[in-house]
Amino acid sequence: MTDISEWIRFRHDLHTHPELSGKEYQTAIKITEALDKLGNLQVHPIGGTGVLATLKMKEGGPVILLRADTDALPILEAEGADPRSETDGVAHLCGHDGHTSTLLATAEKLLKNPPSRGTIHLLFQPSEENGHGAAAVLADKVKIDPAPDYVFAWHNLPGYPLGQVVSKEGSFTAAANSIRVYFKGKTSHAAEPEHGINPADAMAELIRCYAGLVKPDMSDPHFRLMTPVYATMGEKSYGVSAGYGELHYTLRTWNNQEMDLLMKESVECAEEVGKKFGIEISHDFTERFYANQNHSDCVHFINKAAKALGIDQVKRPMPFKWGEDFGLFTEKFPGAMFGIGSGEDSPALHNPDFQFPDELIATGSDMMFRICQEVMDA
Repeated sequence: MTDISEWIRFRHDLHTHPELSGKEYQTAIKITEALDKLGNLQVHPIGGTGVLATLKMKEGGPVILLRADTDALPILEAEGADPRSETDGVAHLCGHDGHTSTLLATAEKLLKNPPSRGTIHLLFQPSEENGHGAAAVLADKVKIDPAPDYVFAWHNLPGYPLGQVVSKEGSFTAAANSIRVYFKGKTSHAAEPEHGINPADAMAELIRCYAGLVKPDMSDPHFRLMTPVYATMGEKSYGVSAGYGELHYTLRTWNNQEMDLLMKESVECAEEVGKKFGIEISHDFTERFYANQNHSDCVHFINKAAKALGIDQVKRPMPFKWGEDFGLFTEKFPGAMFGIGSGEDSPALHNPDFQFPDELIATGSDMMFRICQEVMDA
């Protein structure tokens, strides 16, 4: 029997000492030390500040990758939280401290009751919040070897009953991306704007164009969301007509193919506006998240595991609108992400008062361990 209290203490330590995306140095050290203490695992750094642990049994059998995310958020935690971050403006307000602790508990369970065949990779992935971690792991010279046949991850879900398993075939989380559009005009005296190129009209036109690309009906498989998140133009100098501006948007769709199309059309809109107003417009994309495409076989293993454990479960009718970096793994390997409810009254993810429920460490590790059993027995 795994002593979950040890991993609850581990989570509290991570929560007290959070680290942002790409800076999970002490987090990686703590994870590595915990894995080394468990023993019988091949442990390597990966993806910069990530950790990969591999448990190999006999030759043959399926290869499974289980993933947890490790980074915190640049948000000030609410007063009175227990435990509470000791780093100002940085906190584990998405539950990655809990996901990490759960995967360590899963490692302990697997070592105490190892499968008779196959290979299991335990990936502690950094930089999920900025969408860079999965790509860094997959590009690392330390390869995930052998390559996985199946990949699994889970996320805690506020708004669902505590401990309830949430599954869905197909898209589980949205594809998400961000576009930054730059307008390079020419400053002039505010009394003589005709001698310059002010980006205001072009920016307004592009805002209208982007509004026309939106398809807000979430039941539509071609659902699209374009959310303006930042804009700037000129300076607070009232004698100067602005010559430069920026618009930043996030893009969301239910699948990666629709995202590719929306990206193409958003660029075409910008190019057309630039030609119309005679202003130089450029763009770039940042923080792309691929949709988590849940493979039917993997969802079947998740549902069988929940049933075997006697855990209440529900099928979600449509994807979540938030992005999740695990989508890059399901783009390359058969896999699935599922959710576990963190309470109907739980504050939402990324809220200053969110706190991961310690009870989910037992539920999550039981699920991950049982999923491995279901795959191995299939």
